[in-house]
Amino acid sequence: MATRSELNARITRVLFEVLEKSPEGLHKNVLWNQVLRSIPGLERQWEQSGEGKTPPLVYMNRRATEAVKSGWLRKDGKGSWSLTGAGRHTLSETTEDIDLLTLIQERYQLWKQEQGKYEFVSALIQALPERGWVTLSDLTSLTGLDGTALIQHLSAVRPEGWHRVRDEESGPPPSAHFTDRESAEADALLEADDILGPGGWTLMARRVSLEEIRELLGSTAQEDLPEEVGVPGRAWLLRDSGPAGTTSIESWLAQGICSIPSVGADTLRAGVSETTVRDAVVRLLPHWTTREHELLTYTLHSFVSRMRSGDTVLTTVGRTVHIGTLSDAESTTGSPSISGRLVRRVTWRTRDAPLDVFKDLSSELAARIATPNTDLLDLTGFAGELNDLLSGNPHSASAPVEAALPSPTPELAHRVFMDEEWLAECIDLLRDKPQLVLYGPPGTGKTHVAQELARHLTGDRPENVQLVQFHPSYSYEDFFEGYRPHPGDTERSAGFTLTHGPLRTLAGAARRRPAEPFVLIIDEINRGNLAKIFGELYFLLEYRNRSVRLLYGSEGDAGFSLPQNLIIIGTMNTADRSIALVDTAMRRRFWFAELHPSSAPVSSVLRRWLKHHALPDTSALLLDELNSRIEDHDFRIGPSYLMRTSVHESAVGLERLWRHQILPLLEEHHYGDGTDVHARYGLESLYKAVVLDEQP
Repeated sequence: MATRSELNARITRVLFEVLEKSPEGLHKNVLWNQVLRSIPGLERQWEQSGEGKTPPLVYMNRRATEAVKSGWLRKDGKGSWSLTGAGRHTLSETTEDIDLLTLIQERYQLWKQEQGKYEFVSALIQALPERGWVTLSDLTSLTGLDGTALIQHLSAVRPEGWHRVRDEESGPPPSAHFTDRESAEADALLEADDILGPGGWTLMARRVSLEEIRELLGSTAQEDLPEEVGVPGRAWLLRDSGPAGTTSIESWLAQGICSIPSVGADTLRAGVSETTVRDAVVRLLPHWTTREHELLTYTLHSFVSRMRSGDTVLTTVGRTVHIGTLSDAESTTGSPSISGRLVRRVTWRTRDAPLDVFKDLSSELAARIATPNTDLLDLTGFAGELNDLLSGNPHSASAPVEAALPSPTPELAHRVFMDEEWLAECIDLLRDKPQLVLYGPPGTGKTHVAQELARHLTGDRPENVQLVQFHPSYSYEDFFEGYRPHPGDTERSAGFTLTHGPLRTLAGAARRRPAEPFVLIIDEINRGNLAKIFGELYFLLEYRNRSVRLLYGSEGDAGFSLPQNLIIIGTMNTADRSIALVDTAMRRRFWFAELHPSSAPVSSVLRRWLKHHALPDTSALLLDELNSRIEDHDFRIGPSYLMRTSVHESAVGLERLWRHQILPLLEEHHYGDGTDVHARYGLESLYKAVVLDEQP
C-alpha cells in the first residue's frame, strides 16, 4: 500500500503531466477530476495511507502554490492553471515521482529564504524608466539571487514588467525555457512598450545598465546593495471624482487620505490583476461602453494594485496644487462619511503651503496634468521634479534637456554642393521653429538636401531619421496611428490592432532621448490633405509645450505632445498643379526655403558638381539657356537631372536624357498651346544659342 508521501509525489507528477497536455491550461476543478481519473482509487488509498482528515485536493493545492513560487506553474487568478515552459523542462528532466516533488520543495524553500529579495526585484522592474529593460545578469549581480530561479519565478508570477528582463543579447533568457506561447506573450508586451525594433529584437539602446539601476536606487556601491536601499516610488495625479457633497480635496487634506469611487468593487485588494478588475467592472456596470470600462479598469487597478506606500500623489483644484506621500500599503473601503469609495492614506506635504500650476511646475508637467480625460494618471516621469518641489526647490527641475543643432560644416556643403551660409540659415530657422519646407521645381535637389540636413543634424544616426511621402490617399491613420487589420493566428482571432505610424514612433524615440535631434522628412508634403493627415496634431506644430487629446487615445493617456527635439523637414514640388498649394495655417507653422534653378544656392550646384567630377561646363550652359526659354517660373528644370555620371559617359548620354525626360516634361507643360517644343527646347536649338569652346 502506498504511503501518503508517495501519493503526494504521485499527485504532483500527474498534475504536471495533465497540464503538459493542455497548453492553454485547465480550470483547477477540471484538473482535479483528471488527476482522479489518472490515479484510480486515489481518495480510498489516501484514507488508508495514514491519519488525518485533510483531503488530497488540499495537498494538490499546496503543491501548486509551491510550484508557482518555484516558477513552474501559472495561475491566472480565475481558477485556471497552466504549466510554464520551465515547468515542462523540469518535468522532462525527472523520471521518478519523488524527484519532482523534491525539486519543487527545494526551490520553494529557496524562495522563502530570499522572499524579500524576490519582492525587491518585482518592485524594481515595475519602477524601471518607461520603455526600459534590464538584463537578468544585472539583477542577479545586484541581489545575489540564482538567475535561473529568478527568471522562472518572474515568468510564472508575472509582476508588471516581467517581460522586460532579458539576456545580454536582448533576447529571452535561455534558462526561462519559454514556450512559443510565452515568447509571443512577452514580445507582444515589449512591442506595446515600444521596446522591439526591426526584426523583433529588443532595442539595445533601451537597456537600463547596472550603473543606471544603482543611480535609480540612489546607491553607488559596487557590492551588494545595503538592506535599507529601496525601490524609488512612482508618482501619480489623482483628482477628486466624487458626486458633489460626498468628498472634496479639503476633506482629503483634513483626513490625510485620497479616494476614488469603488462602484461596488469593494473587495479589490493589492496584487489583483488587471484582468480580474476588468471582469469585475464589466459585471458591475454592464450598461457602460467599452471605453468607459477601460478607463475605470485603469483607474481601479492603478489605485488598488499599482500605487505603493512611498509613492508621490499630486492633486489639483483649479491652479492650486497639493503634493503628498502615500503612507499605506493597501486600499481600504471608505468610512461612513464617504461610503462607496476606496481610500488610501496620504501624508499631504503642502497642506499649509499649496503650489501654483503655472508658477511652480515646469511647463511639461503643467501640460501633462492639464488633461480632462482621466482622474488618475501615472506621473512617474516627473518624480524627480516632484521630489524637488517637496524639498523646497521648485525650479530645480524646470530646465529641460535640449538637443543642440550643429552648425553646418564644409563636408555638408560639399555633399550638397551648396554654400555654408545658406545651410547655416536653414539650421538657424530650425533652431527657432523646428519645421521647414524646401520648395521649388523638379530636380532642384529638395529631397537630397533634406536627407543630408537630417544626416548632419542627427550626427549621422540613421535610426533618428524617418522619411515618409504624402499622396492624396495618405491619412491620419497612416501618418500617426490607426487600427490595422490582422489575419489572426493560433493566439488570437482576426481583428484590428492599434498601430503606430511614423510620426508617433519617431516622437516616442525623441521623447526618450531628449538630448538628440530626430528628423522626420515629409516628401511631397503638398500632395496630401494636410488637415486630414495631421488632424488634432496641427495644433502641436505651433505649440510644442502643449498636449492634445488623441483621436485613438487610450485610457490613462495624458494626451500627446510633440517633443522639442523632433524636427520636421518637408519638400514641396511647385510644378505639381494637381493639388492646391498649402493654406495660410500651414505657412504660419513652417519656415519656407526656396530651391530654384535660377537663384542661389541651386544656380551654382551643377557647375560645382561638374568641377568636382572634372567635367566641362557644357551641360550647365545648356541648362541655363533652357531655363531662360521657359517662361513659367515653377516649371524650370533643376540641375539634378544632369548630375548623373551616366549622362556624361558617352556622346549619346545627354541626348538620351533630353529626349526621354526633359522634353516629355515640357511637352506636357505646353500641351494644347501650339508650341513646337522640339524647336524651342531641343538640344540642336540650344547648342546654336550657346557659345562653346568646342561644338559637339
